[in-house]
Formats: sequence, structure tokens, C-alpha cells
Amino acid sequence: MFLLDVLDQTLKKLKSQTANVITLTNLSLGGFAIIFGLHGNLRLSLLLIFIAALADRFDGMIARKFNIESELGKQLDSMSDIISFGVAPALLLFQGILHEFGGPGSFFTVFYIGCGAFRLARFNITESNGYFTGLPITAAGCLVTLSFLAIPYLPSQTFLFIIIILSFLMVSSFKLKKV
Repeated sequence: MFLLDVLDQTLKKLKSQTANVITLTNLSLGGFAIIFGLHGNLRLSLLLIFIAALADRFDGMIARKFNIESELGKQLDSMSDIISFGVAPALLLFQGILHEFGGPGSFFTVFYIGCGAFRLARFNITESNGYFTGLPITAAGCLVTLSFLAIPYLPSQTFLFIIIILSFLMVSSFKLKKV
């Protein structure tokens, strides 16, 4: 009987942390995307950011499915998102093209990260009402990452414009229905 109780408690603990483990996978993928990007392996960085987006999609689904949503999970998710969809995509685009703009390229790379952090902080202190306020950082990060693929085909100024527009969209006050 004792062994079954221990097994039951262990399974409950594992189940309660499943979403957090997936969230930490998201964070790890973003961290590795940054490391590979800094070492010039930009294609692998791009791939890792997109895999992080999948992990980000599943952590919330699993938390709701297992009814294990928590304040800790919400905060951990935001911290992971700033790495995977704020820092990693910004550095990917910086390494890919924005470095050519010198100071302005550096400024708008950091500006994008700051707007993403602001957007996440605002999300964490507001009640969930079925709408996002501003563009979610996951969407912005995926768009920045996707734009990297267009570097050979578009003028370099386009990417400065993209990162500026996405930055402002994240901190804007428009409402977007959650899906």
C-alpha cells in the first residue's frame, strides 16, 4: 500500500510540472538559438526559434488540459518568451543584417527586446479577458525570424522597418482575440 501511495504522489508531482518542463524546453531552445546565432550558425538559430514556438504553443495547452495552470507557470512562460521570441529573433536579425546599420541597428534591436519585455509585463498584470492587447511577442518573434529568410531578396532598410513596426505593435493598445 505504501509503495502505491508513493507512486501516486510521484505521478501527481510529475503531472503538475509537465507544462513547466515544456516551458523550460522553450527557454532552452531560445538560449541555444542565441548561442548558435552568436557563433554564426544562423540557420540553426532560426530552426530552434521555430521549435521553441511549438513548445510555447503546447505548454499552455497542456496546462489547461491537465488543469495545472499556475501563477508560477505564467511568470515562467513570460521569462521564456522574452528569451525565445525577444532576444533570440532580435539577435538573429541583427547578426543577419541589422549590424550593417551600426548604432541605429543596435538601438532598434535592443528597442525590440525592450518592447517585448514591456508587452509581457503588461500581459502578466492584466486579467485574461479573451483578448491580447498588442501583438503577442510569440507572433512578433516568429515574424522577425521569418523575415530573416527574406534577407537575400529585400533591401536592407526593409528589416529595420520590420523590427520597428513589430516593436510598436507589441506595445500598442489594439485588441486581438485569443485563439
